[in-house]
Amino acid sequence: MELSRRDKEDLRLLEEGLWHEETRFDPRWMDEVLAPDFFEFGRSGRVYTRQDTIDIEAQPIDAALPLADFCARLLDTDIAHVTYVSAVTYDGVRELANRSSIWSRAGNGWRLRFHQGTVIPG
Repeated sequence: MELSRRDKEDLRLLEEGLWHEETRFDPRWMDEVLAPDFFEFGRSGRVYTRQDTIDIEAQPIDAALPLADFCARLLDTDIAHVTYVSAVTYDGVRELANRSSIWSRAGNGWRLRFHQGTVIPG
């Protein structure tokens, strides 16, 4: 069982969309992308609900794209696991984090079910 090239590209574009201000802070786009039961363990350790994520105030995002070490694989027929390393500058300090997302395929495309960010020390 393997993801098609198109599915891998769709998932990469969706993940990168979460790092673009024009999509990340668009409530309609986020409503389409996030599954109803979405939640996140942030790099800070905080738990974010779907509504927390949609309601976050717009702010500049200084993330390196394309996403480093991007990998997408199927866990089941319509469930994909995505991993990558984010490089984001916060207040002048560049932070790296391991990122992990679970996506499920719905009738109209992929929906994000879960995300976790874990800071890479040093």
